[in-house]
Amino acid sequence: MDIPGPSGPTAYPEINILLRRLLEGQRLALGDGLIGLYLYGSLASGGFDPQRSDIDFAAVTRGALGEGQIQALELLHKRLWHSGGKWAAKLEGSYVPDWLVRRHQPHGPEVPTVNEGQFYTGGLGADWIIQRAMLRESGVVVAGPPPASLIDPVSSEDVRGAVLGYLWEWWAPMLEDSERLQSGEYQAYAVLSMCRALYTLQHAAVASKQASADWAAQNLPAQFADLIEQALAWPAGEQPDRLEETLDLIRLTVERSHQR
Repeated sequence: MDIPGPSGPTAYPEINILLRRLLEGQRLALGDGLIGLYLYGSLASGGFDPQRSDIDFAAVTRGALGEGQIQALELLHKRLWHSGGKWAAKLEGSYVPDWLVRRHQPHGPEVPTVNEGQFYTGGLGADWIIQRAMLRESGVVVAGPPPASLIDPVSSEDVRGAVLGYLWEWWAPMLEDSERLQSGEYQAYAVLSMCRALYTLQHAAVASKQASADWAAQNLPAQFADLIEQALAWPAGEQPDRLEETLDLIRLTVERSHQR
């Protein structure tokens, strides 16, 4: 496995340097237990925005990790966060056993996960099906074999089903309890998430936030066009409170999901 340098797997030298440090640390922590390190999300789809995008990664491991290995990974990520580099805080991903990458297991084990500056073990939700599909089709190899050799094909119905599960489990309850939606920033995130969900339900494919939002602006009722345009400006653009319009878009998305 090659270690990425400044001119490595992405178009951003500082991110490539971070990935080099991440990979070196993973190898020290896991040894032969590390099969590969991959990028997905906006860095793989071409929609990466340095102002708002995360660095989505998946590390595939040879079976489940032991307690000592997990502790070593936690120390690795804490060192990266404490390094002061702005990109380290953008790392989001999981350490997934090879058999769980191969085929989705709805009730699979909890895995080491990095999200929003926290390291913890947690379950992989319905959105992991979508992430597996993205990894298989367009994942960027930092180190390891091609992701398609590790992941069985993900059907379009599986992708649609994952979107439906995510909508009903996470977003639909916010129509009754909108506490999470009180900030303009989270409203923007919700709007872009609804655009992606609607696009996937229509096309049985996953697109970037930008591509999904452009499609939604052209295909949804005109009342949502300005809301979508404003969300696309996040975080550079100001996000005033548009709670009721955001809830209307979530409601529309949930209603359309029941028609599938």
